[in-house]
Amino acid sequence: MRGPLGAVIGSYPSSDGTTHLGGIIRHNRKCRDIPVLVIFIAFWIAIIVNSSFAFNRGNPLRLSYGLDYKGNVCGEKHAVQDLRELELRYWLNPNQVYQSGLKDSQFKLANVRSICLLDCPIPSEDSLTWVCDYPEGDIRVSLNDWIDMNYDYFEFLTPEMRNSSLQLQGPCYPVIFPSVNVYWSCQFIAKASNVSLKHWQQMGGVRIDEDIIDKSIHEYINSHSAVLKRYVADIGKSWPVLIVCGGILPLFLSVIWMLLIRHFVVAMPWITVVLFDVLIVSVTMFFYLKVGWIGNDAISPIIGEHDPFIHVFVRELTHLHVATVLMTFIMVVAILTSIAVVRRILMATSVLKVAAKVIGEVQALIIFPVIPYGILAVFYMFWISVALNLFSSGRIVQNNCNSNCCAYDLLEKKVICDQCCGYSIHYTPHIGAAILFHLFGCYWATQFFIACSSTVIAGSVASYYWAHGEASPEIPFISVFSSMKRLMRYSLGSVALGSLTVSFVESIRFLLESIRRKLKASSHVPDSWFGKAVYQSSLCFQKCIEWTIKSVNRNAYIMIAITGKSFFGASAIATELIMNNILRIGRVNVIGDVILFLGKLCVSLSSAVFAFLMLDTHKYRSAHNKISSPLLPVVFCWALGYIVATLFFAVVEMSIDTIILSFCQDSEEHGTAQYAPPLLIETLGDQNEMQRLTQGP
Repeated sequence: MRGPLGAVIGSYPSSDGTTHLGGIIRHNRKCRDIPVLVIFIAFWIAIIVNSSFAFNRGNPLRLSYGLDYKGNVCGEKHAVQDLRELELRYWLNPNQVYQSGLKDSQFKLANVRSICLLDCPIPSEDSLTWVCDYPEGDIRVSLNDWIDMNYDYFEFLTPEMRNSSLQLQGPCYPVIFPSVNVYWSCQFIAKASNVSLKHWQQMGGVRIDEDIIDKSIHEYINSHSAVLKRYVADIGKSWPVLIVCGGILPLFLSVIWMLLIRHFVVAMPWITVVLFDVLIVSVTMFFYLKVGWIGNDAISPIIGEHDPFIHVFVRELTHLHVATVLMTFIMVVAILTSIAVVRRILMATSVLKVAAKVIGEVQALIIFPVIPYGILAVFYMFWISVALNLFSSGRIVQNNCNSNCCAYDLLEKKVICDQCCGYSIHYTPHIGAAILFHLFGCYWATQFFIACSSTVIAGSVASYYWAHGEASPEIPFISVFSSMKRLMRYSLGSVALGSLTVSFVESIRFLLESIRRKLKASSHVPDSWFGKAVYQSSLCFQKCIEWTIKSVNRNAYIMIAITGKSFFGASAIATELIMNNILRIGRVNVIGDVILFLGKLCVSLSSAVFAFLMLDTHKYRSAHNKISSPLLPVVFCWALGYIVATLFFAVVEMSIDTIILSFCQDSEEHGTAQYAPPLLIETLGDQNEMQRLTQGP
């Protein structure tokens, strides 16, 4: 049985007979859950080690650009040649491209001779043009002159080199097929040019196959790994959007919402519901625009100017179609839900009045979330930088191919057939483990910082509640900093344990969801009605566990701030209080939580809308800054906006929850809530207690 908390929470006499407020603040505390704190410190050391590996091995340019026949990354200024302007990968030998597209061929596109160019070559209308290897050896042409000559120095070749080129062994290769820049790879888009092919045949060139010339390039561009790399690269290219729409804008909107809830508490629930409906419709319409279902502003994989009749299919557009359908369903459900919530707005208003009064008394609560916001902002900038390097890490190695792919070497001055295989990035299993650890680390760190913020707020609000009716100089500002000090000194281990619990449950849920999708794809879903019922029940049970863990954690942080107990001890106290007062808490808290949740969604959806607008500018639709799809940057901005809003809205959420739990404890210990303000008693519907306070003794 837990003992009464009033003696701990309220005022207590000192040895000199004076009364001190907030006994909880300075009474009977000690460090809790130290082993978990040690694990958390070890986790940060592992994050640093993991990051050093990423910065040492990674190169974000690999996420967008391919490798040439020397193993250089296109666009890399530190390569053997300065390739900073040469970002496009072009496959030189059309017969090798054709061979790599055959169904039973052992020759892969990764082994086709490729080179980095400034733009994709186009066949000439009246002659045969060439693309030659980088100038070196006896070719006395500078790299800049080579670019100015459209990569063509065929006229300077010796008879031996010309004959080798006519055999498609280099150093020069004919431009027979038109190509277009598709995500920094030159995609063949049509049949061979009749004029160029005729000149090639007249010169005695070998036969060129053209039936399925574009198949292997198309499959390479749409491979799962290539799409994933482009999505990650989109995050790196759109970093100004993430800073503005994922950081600055939600900060501004959250502060505005806090000030409005402080001064216009009656109107805010109505404004929040209406604004939520408008924003979710706006975001959905932006999705419709980007998939081309409204207007003609659909995303295009082709970079730069091109014939409008040229259409190239990519997976990004398919993903955007799926996201649009899902967003439409969410929009319909959300609007219907918000209409149902309108009937309970008055109850939500009464709950928010209590929080508004607390914020007005403990004024530092409005400013405090800026501190965890700043810490999270620095962490996310570091985390995204590490993520870009981790996803692009690996070693560039030459492939071990057993195919006949001879090529002329300008330095050796002869055709070489034993080292003509292409290059690829070799990923080891520990890189995948490092990426998973990095993703888990982001979630744990985020939960930890949010938990710390919530605990500080709960400690400040508890000081306000239990000091009711007595003057205290520490209520307006000092209580927040005192609560921060208690957290840092005693409760970091408990907060780390709570955040780890949520992160672990979320990770298990993610793994189970992945397994469920794989079973569904492989038709292993039960066919019988009983099997389907069990299958769907497991999903519902999984969601319930997740919601329960998060709810218990939030109340546990409140009791940690109030009592200084360990995480599990505080959870037990909070659970007992909730179970004993489930009707009272549920009646006033659920609707208030819904309104606050809609408020957080308003902030995050506003971030998504502005992200769409910023990504729609010319900067992100052309040249090397072009993003493959607005989907991931918008989702990132939505998530960052939601996290920032959570930090600020936690002031209101934790104020309500702390006040209600304190009220319940106060009522249990004293029979009536002696410390509760009249507004809270009116909100909770205790008419007898309200009459006692208004009539006096």
